Amino acid sequence: MIATGSDDYSQRLAERIGQFIIDADTNSPRSQQRAIGPSEVGEPCERQLSYKILDWPETNTNRDPIAAIIGTGFHLWIGEKFEERNTALGGTRYKIEDRVTVRDSPIETARLSGSADLFDRLLAANLDWKLVGQSSLDKYRRQGPGEKYRIQAHLYGLGQENAGESVTRVVIVFIARYHELRVHVWSEPYDRTIALDALARLDRIRQQVLDLDPESHPERWHQIPTPEKPTCRFCPWLKPGSTDLSAGCPGAQNTNAGASLEALIA
Repeated sequence: MIATGSDDYSQRLAERIGQFIIDADTNSPRSQQRAIGPSEVGEPCERQLSYKILDWPETNTNRDPIAAIIGTGFHLWIGEKFEERNTALGGTRYKIEDRVTVRDSPIETARLSGSADLFDRLLAANLDWKLVGQSSLDKYRRQGPGEKYRIQAHLYGLGQENAGESVTRVVIVFIARYHELRVHVWSEPYDRTIALDALARLDRIRQQVLDLDPESHPERWHQIPTPEKPTCRFCPWLKPGSTDLSAGCPGAQNTNAGASLEALIA
């Protein structure tokens, strides 16, 4: 947090308001979610997913929450506007912030559900809003959404299918946090196989965690792989310089001398 004021009074007030924002975000339902959700299933780092599966104590607790807070505010605003539009159209075209079950199971840890941003019955498409920075929008425009977002999109497609909807496409709408409106849409035909393969991978990782039992054998954390191209900066379990993976992960390591630094600033 960076808090500044024009005098001592303003400085103290800035710090208190900043801390209030951080505390409110920390105690929000989104921040306290413990179960893996559709947005996390496609995470390329198996070690990060393993920490999540075990509900491991987080180490990277100083992450700046403002981008997520702005995103939450946008979701509330656009949801309200589509509710108004839906009412004007008769109330049946759109499903807005609807809770869907991606996979049900008698085993609690195998269940997966989430809140889908928007389903358009006329287009037979599930839409997901992503509020991103300008450089990120340019990256997604050039390179596509990446596997994590792509998998999330198809998981929500599966959730809508399970709810009885006819799903033909999945859509991610990237909107830049910028001084002018910039929108990029990525979409592709819905493919149930992509969602099922992602769930199978998650089950494999969960079984790997059970077999290795890193809670009882901390040295086995090293056997859980990290990806070649890590995105460690926002990982809740990042702990730069850590040599004990049970206390936190230093970031992905490989033979490239600059890999650790690259992991931290990716």
